[in-house]
Amino acid sequence: MTETLLVTGASGQLGRAVINHLLDAQKIAPSSIIAATRNPENLTDLTALGVIVRAADFNDSASLEKAFEGADRVLIISTGDLDLKTGRRLKQHETAVAAAKAAGVSHLLYTSMPNPEPGSPVLFAGDHYGTEQAIKASGITYTIFRNGWYQENLFMSLPHAISSGKWYTAAADGRIAHGARDDMAAAIAAGLASGSKESQIYTLTGPQAYTTNEIAALVSEVTGKPLEVIQLPDEALTEGVKAAGVPEDFARIIVSFDANTRAGRIGEVTDAVEKLSGRKPRTLKQFLEANKSALLG
Repeated sequence: MTETLLVTGASGQLGRAVINHLLDAQKIAPSSIIAATRNPENLTDLTALGVIVRAADFNDSASLEKAFEGADRVLIISTGDLDLKTGRRLKQHETAVAAAKAAGVSHLLYTSMPNPEPGSPVLFAGDHYGTEQAIKASGITYTIFRNGWYQENLFMSLPHAISSGKWYTAAADGRIAHGARDDMAAAIAAGLASGSKESQIYTLTGPQAYTTNEIAALVSEVTGKPLEVIQLPDEALTEGVKAAGVPEDFARIIVSFDANTRAGRIGEVTDAVEKLSGRKPRTLKQFLEANKSALLG
């Protein structure tokens, strides 16, 4: 008997990519996939393929229970609700876990972050740690994917840094093993389709960890543009990010990433992406080469 697989956040970039890999690499029948989203109208192409599309709102437990009905394995993709003041995202995730239990889901999968335990400098790490705890307390078997930082996140800082020739950071000599979002999606899809009943935690990373100076050297090699790395204290970097027009809470989140890197909490390299998906992960240099024109603006 085929299990029914459900993906929340299905109209987001990661959710969409996971569904593509379920259909293509994992050869899952469209009728065995439920795509849950706040915006079903954005997924008419999936409906046309035979994928079941359902409305699901993380602020409405009844809508989640209804969406999860008949699903065997549910992937909860963490929401983008980064509200530092209200704890709204953790409440949303806890609501989803409770809805999965009420709907009789047999296996929960969740996209977390590396090292989210108390003490993490990342300002929203508690959302992930709290969700992991709620999943464990539910009694449902689980697979937690601790997704490292995406290579695509570099679009937030590199184009401006390249154009000015200066990259301001507070990461010191900390390393990051940036991974491709699509590689992580392929690994998550494989885990979702695996039928595994064991509780497991995977940390998903790129194939190599680099310091900011090493990334800057790679960027210069690929683009031909000199890029000087300038280390700043957290406070000065926060003020600089705010001066660039970023709201204060989000500026503090961005700088907390650098503090996390500096503390050595995002430098781990694992083979989980290749082990799960069976494919070689994209290197940082390949990412830079493929996106050279976008990075140069």
